[in-house]
Amino acid sequence: GDWKTALEKFTLAGRAEGFMRPSRFLEFLDQAESGPLEGETVAEDSGSLLARRGILLMILFILVGGLALNLTPCVLPMIPVNLAIIGAGAQAGSKGRGFALGAVYGLGIALAYGLLGVVVVLTGSTFGSLQSSPWFNLVIAVIFIALALAMFDVIQIDFSRFQSKLGGGTNKSGSFVMAFTMGVVAALLAGACVAPVVTTVVLFAAELYQTSKIGGLLLPFVLGIGMALPWPFAGAGLSFLPKPGKWMQYVKVAFGVGILILAFNYGLLSYRGFRPVEVKDGIDGRTNAEFARALERAHAEGKSVLIDVTASWCKNCKAMEKNTFSDEEIKKRLDDYVFLKYVSEDPENPNTQAVWEHFGVRGPPAYYVLKPIR
Repeated sequence: GDWKTALEKFTLAGRAEGFMRPSRFLEFLDQAESGPLEGETVAEDSGSLLARRGILLMILFILVGGLALNLTPCVLPMIPVNLAIIGAGAQAGSKGRGFALGAVYGLGIALAYGLLGVVVVLTGSTFGSLQSSPWFNLVIAVIFIALALAMFDVIQIDFSRFQSKLGGGTNKSGSFVMAFTMGVVAALLAGACVAPVVTTVVLFAAELYQTSKIGGLLLPFVLGIGMALPWPFAGAGLSFLPKPGKWMQYVKVAFGVGILILAFNYGLLSYRGFRPVEVKDGIDGRTNAEFARALERAHAEGKSVLIDVTASWCKNCKAMEKNTFSDEEIKKRLDDYVFLKYVSEDPENPNTQAVWEHFGVRGPPAYYVLKPIR
């Protein structure tokens, strides 16, 4: 039979998304069993940092991270050059004007990264399929390896010369439009140290947005604000950033190691994606026809249904398997349900898309409790 017809015999009693610890998942089941659906349960994130302190702590962490990026070997030596290009610092004429030029330059940086957050919104529905693509993960891994090699001075990646060329010499009149434009350019050409951090923050923002955390969209903008913070003061001629020196070589090597670790992570995801996978989309790897039969069986037995939308490439799904669905109390509770795992290896698969659209799935993991209409 048709799964949509089979669903007409059920009411949607509860839905949730993201990682949930056993206690939270039991609360979700209690809510679903106690009455009709009242809104949506927003799950916690598998990252213990987010689970304990929420997104505000993550925003603070990224803000400080953005500020620290100014101390990297790709950014710090370029600060006097960029101040000269935008006509700030000593050539601004006054501290007030220099501060304003630096602030506008910083605004350009923040908005450039904020725009990446908007791109995440526009592509939020399909971002899961991009992250599940082994080719996407392979490209990210290769880029990160190249950036790491640049940190170790094996290859040369120097974006700074493009900034100078685009600046067309110094901006003697101190044009605010020029300062803003150069801020945007500097954000996009920030160099090998900054690119992996920006990429990681954008991917993390996309993941948060998929699990109903709208605040995730702010993260790239917050990173930009962190990077922008010193610029008004530098523009006013206040020197509080350390001078470039031998210590920067150690920072470079540390960054190189960190970037290599990220490259390994994406390479591993790519390798797993290219391996032949026996799992197919649908209920426990079977088709949507099996989905319909499972619903019919549940209705005949008078049992509620728990649908778990999952995928092998989804980190939070693995965390759920390891921490929540393996919990003895959860296992006992699920004896009262027909537990269906809807595997979504390929979100572009027409069968998967149809189910996702019907339930309003933004990305795995997602859970739906259906009660039989008697």
